[in-house]
Amino acid sequence: MTEIIVVTSGKGGVGKTTSSASIACGLARRGHKVAVIDFDVGLRNLDLIMGCERRVVYDFVNVVNGESSLKQSLIKDKRFENLYILAASQTRDKDALTLEGVEKVLKELEDDGFDYIIADSPAGIEKGAYLAMYFADQAVVVVNPEVSSVRDSDRILGLLGSKTRKAEQGERVKEHLLLTRYSPRRVETGEMLSIADVEEILGIKTLGVIPESTDVLNASNKGEPVILDADTDAAQAYDDAVARLLGDTRPMRYVTPEKKGFFSKIFGG
Repeated sequence: MTEIIVVTSGKGGVGKTTSSASIACGLARRGHKVAVIDFDVGLRNLDLIMGCERRVVYDFVNVVNGESSLKQSLIKDKRFENLYILAASQTRDKDALTLEGVEKVLKELEDDGFDYIIADSPAGIEKGAYLAMYFADQAVVVVNPEVSSVRDSDRILGLLGSKTRKAEQGERVKEHLLLTRYSPRRVETGEMLSIADVEEILGIKTLGVIPESTDVLNASNKGEPVILDADTDAAQAYDDAVARLLGDTRPMRYVTPEKKGFFSKIFGG
């Protein structure tokens, strides 16, 4: 049975595509057959983060319009033989995707035996975001711990509860909270909302907490999902999130400030 997971948020720039790429790699690394699809028509960033931008010949819109087959358009990842990328179009407008076209592509992936389809949603509540979430079984809502991001994500949760196929059938999309750019020190000083604050406002449980780190940007610039940079805190936090997504129980790391050492306290380090 194929599981469709939308990675979404109300606000741009919170780390959706970074999260989509890392979740897809984390699932593939565990042996699952995974397709990750960029729904952000007109912008297209997923292929850059996955490091396959030069290999894009056909895109999602080409498949929907019947200009290429799905097999022609899927890009096989060089690191995992069971991971495939479907890029968005940079040259079409946001109305190029249709509900019927998206359903056809998802059905074909399901028939091809994919275990997971990760839908990398554009930000906000436009048509692309609606199409990315409509067929979802689960949603990973990516939130920065600050008020505007949380407020916009609350609106997304409203849409997940009312504008999806599951909602029409009287069911619920399973919702997960992924907190990105989290800094325990800034939470301590009141500059940032705490995990408990965000959970209380949104009413959903935390799947993972990704620490604020330059490692994320460095990995993106190299065309490599940060989860593969194994020595970094961000990679380990994403791996924990993927494990929880699959039902494992792991303690939440990177959520308390690091204790200063004895010499740091004396010399003000």
